[in-house]
Amino acid sequence: MSEAWAARTGLTAILVTVPELADYTDRWRSVSHSTARPHVRLTELIPPHVTVLVPWVDKPGDLAIRRLEDALSSFEPFDLSFPAAGLFENGTAWLRPEPFDTVRALLLAVFEAFPECPPYGGEIPDPHPHLTISSAAQGGPGVVAEATEALAAAPAPTVRLTEVGLWREGDDSVWRQFGAVPL
Repeated sequence: MSEAWAARTGLTAILVTVPELADYTDRWRSVSHSTARPHVRLTELIPPHVTVLVPWVDKPGDLAIRRLEDALSSFEPFDLSFPAAGLFENGTAWLRPEPFDTVRALLLAVFEAFPECPPYGGEIPDPHPHLTISSAAQGGPGVVAEATEALAAAPAPTVRLTEVGLWREGDDSVWRQFGAVPL
């Protein structure tokens, strides 16, 4: 992503948050910093999550919430696991959500409902669902190897996904949840 896009503040997002994975992922996230917010560790910035859509609408009101509810109406709660690690070209290390096809379908349904909000400001038109465990600056093959070994020794917890969260970035660069839409 470009630095101009990443430097934007006050954004809203739709996220699948999985705070239950914090104990598992904090070994990597606590020593990694956002490239856009290098003064804030990932663990302080936002809980472990899979981004559904960022940026979302500037001021989400009832109409935006109803559009999101409609987009998610065909999805039932499901178990979400993170059995494998991977690496993006820029060095960002991540965990893969499973069932991947279901998570990807959820993202695509939301993208279709909000065409005026292209994922990542249009810079990544077809994002790969993932849970970031280490940013580009601190990531790399070593983190993926360590995560792969950790997953083989003790899998990450499986969680029941029952909702997507609505989040806003504060003036302090920390993201806070302001709502949720159930599946």
